Amino acid sequence: MTSRSKMPPVERHGIPAIDRAMRLLAILEHRPQGASIRDLAGALHLPRTSVYRIVNSLELHQVLRRSGGGDYALGPRLLALASRVQSEGQSFDLAALAQPVLERLVAATGEATKISVLDGDSALVIAAMSGKRDYALAVAVGQRLPLHAGAAGKVLLANLEASARELVLARPLQAHTGQTLSDRRRLAAELGRVRRQGWAQDLGEFLSSVHAFAAPLVDRAGRVVGALSVPFLAGTEAGRVAMLRAAVIDAAARISEAIPRPSRPPRSRTTAASRAPGRAKP
Repeated sequence: MTSRSKMPPVERHGIPAIDRAMRLLAILEHRPQGASIRDLAGALHLPRTSVYRIVNSLELHQVLRRSGGGDYALGPRLLALASRVQSEGQSFDLAALAQPVLERLVAATGEATKISVLDGDSALVIAAMSGKRDYALAVAVGQRLPLHAGAAGKVLLANLEASARELVLARPLQAHTGQTLSDRRRLAAELGRVRRQGWAQDLGEFLSSVHAFAAPLVDRAGRVVGALSVPFLAGTEAGRVAMLRAAVIDAAARISEAIPRPSRPPRSRTTAASRAPGRAKP
């Protein structure tokens, strides 16, 4: 057994109660339906009384929420915190900065719109507005989607550094629908096309009934810091589809133009597009 004195400083000087709480949150991250105290105690190998104290404190701060059946799931406070997370060297609130453009985009198209950022191996929605027209889709902050299945995910994945992108492509790629690009060569070719054209299209890759367009949000250093996307129902008429694509590209360019210059030079520059996406040609 390793003595505490030989542990790395970050572990040796940690606070056990916080460590246990973080382990509990990590378990619930993969159980969106929630879990009971008994289940959590078994997974954490802790007494039920200890787990009860942890979940009680986290619920008090809205980090957890309790269902009517007594199960615990991640709570709304985490959504507010996630929307404020910034990348290294980023000194602006992307969700707040994009909000006026999102409002105009929803007013112009009637469709839902959202901002997604790279978070681990998924695309995390940090800002969203539901559509206003009949049959428009509803979207929510906090939703996670796979990088290889969806327009926003493909934009983020396409603009990763080559080494990081290859790591994603090396993993098993789940086929969520018949349109999912689960073949590595086909997905790599698609990502190259996304980088060249400056936008991505989803033809039902995660949900067969949902299509989407997405375009990158690019800061002044040329880094892709997020993706703007508009999901809509499959079967939308061709003329409207073309209008939505143009609207997404235009709105992404407007958000990119509003991103302030960095207060200090970034440590490294990714292989992301070096300029904001161009306006769509009629």
